[in-house]
Amino acid sequence: MPALPHIMVAPNGARKGKKDHPALPITIAETVETARVCSQAGADGLHAHVRDKDGKHCLDAGLYRELLAELKIATPDIYIQITTESVGQYSPAQQRSVVQDVTPAAVSISIREMLGDGEIPEIKRFYQEQEEKGVAVQHILYDTQDVDLITKLCSDGTLPSSRLDLLFVLGRYTTGQTSSPDALHPFLQSLHALETAVGIKADWACCAFGNQETDCLLHAMQRGGKARIGFENNVYHADGSRARDNAERVTALIKSRAAMG
Repeated sequence: MPALPHIMVAPNGARKGKKDHPALPITIAETVETARVCSQAGADGLHAHVRDKDGKHCLDAGLYRELLAELKIATPDIYIQITTESVGQYSPAQQRSVVQDVTPAAVSISIREMLGDGEIPEIKRFYQEQEEKGVAVQHILYDTQDVDLITKLCSDGTLPSSRLDLLFVLGRYTTGQTSSPDALHPFLQSLHALETAVGIKADWACCAFGNQETDCLLHAMQRGGKARIGFENNVYHADGSRARDNAERVTALIKSRAAMG
């Protein structure tokens, strides 16, 4: 399984639409084109959501297979990750089902959501199955309690601990969904405890809400992490101006990093 990409673009997410930004991709064709231009801008990964005919978030295996096939043609060299995000409408069993039906190269899963129905034996089988298939699972972590939960589940054998791909989400539950670089520090403290308990080094990335997204991602990259950027979390540049499209956010991050040396 390949390492996490250095810059993964998350171009749409589950909740936003054209009213939030006209360049936010909804259709498969729009998502493929976004992936292409973001790859040209310097992104080496895509976090992919699909939408139904009404533009609503869905976990549809057929749509995911169609998207992955189109991306393989348009952007064959970038890391593609699907999601199991529930948005309060999909059960853990349905989330597991879409992964089993698609068998993607990579998927992001909120451990908090996956444990929602308490089916620990089934969850253990699911994660073991993905490891055997070579599916790269990135655990989505919203706070340090989620990190502690991952530590427990790896230690008791519920989750495979041969590899750990993580995403630290900054600002999801703050007022106005705004982030600051300092919000990363508690995650890193918990990460150290996790790595010590499991005995391996995690591959981790960060995403952030609000117009401090760039500063948060630069802070993470300086500390050995990777970046997930895009309209799923934020449509604004650091100066408060609205980005033209996802590719412009990727370019802004790359330029800012270069300026720091």
